[in-house]
Amino acid sequence: MAFFDAYPRPVETEAVAWRRHVYEVRHLGALRLERHRLGNEAGVRDSYPAVAEELSALAP
Repeated sequence: MAFFDAYPRPVETEAVAWRRHVYEVRHLGALRLERHRLGNEAGVRDSYPAVAEELSALAP
C-alpha cells in the first residue's frame, strides 16, 4: 500500500487489533446497506457470517 511506504504500520497491540476489527465491521455494514439498496438479497445474506466473525474477534 502506498500509504505505508511513507508511514510505518502501527505496532500490532490489542488496541490496534480491536480498532481494526471495529473498522472492518463498519465497512461490512456499509457493504450490506449498499447490497440491500441494490436488491442483492444473496449478498446481504452472505454478509452475516463475515460480520459475525469480526464481532467474535471483539469479544474478550
